[in-house]
Amino acid sequence: MSVKQILMAATAATVLATSAVFAEGTGLMAKDAYARAATPNAKAGGVFMMLMNRSDQDDTLIEVRSDVAKRIELHTHIDNGDGIMKMTQIEGGIAVPAGGMHMLERGGDHVMLMGLTRSLVQGETVNLTLVFEEAGEVKIEVPVDNARKGAQSAHSN
Repeated sequence: MSVKQILMAATAATVLATSAVFAEGTGLMAKDAYARAATPNAKAGGVFMMLMNRSDQDDTLIEVRSDVAKRIELHTHIDNGDGIMKMTQIEGGIAVPAGGMHMLERGGDHVMLMGLTRSLVQGETVNLTLVFEEAGEVKIEVPVDNARKGAQSAHSN
């Protein structure tokens, strides 16, 4: 392994170690979260992350709150059978099984920010409150990363 590869691996490990936010005493965590908008003046944006549940109790993400948008919904993409994907709101929340995880990613389940109250500027952060059915509220700070590609993330290699 070259020095450059070792340094890159060490940097990635540091980022991963600091990008996880635990809900104190619940076993729930949000890992590798980021927010993005398609354009600087977009009216909507998305938030993506890995939800991990290290507890022995199933839980469900039922709501997300933030002052960055007038309305926030949990969304997914479905294929109506014609090969065209349609975004739709998830009814009942997003289940995170005990000892498991649920990926919120582009093209799949995600947090939809509608009616942005400010632009999602590269390098800034967005404060979110994740509301779980059992664990309650979990406050996280999410970096804005408009440059990230859909398949590019710290957990997919």
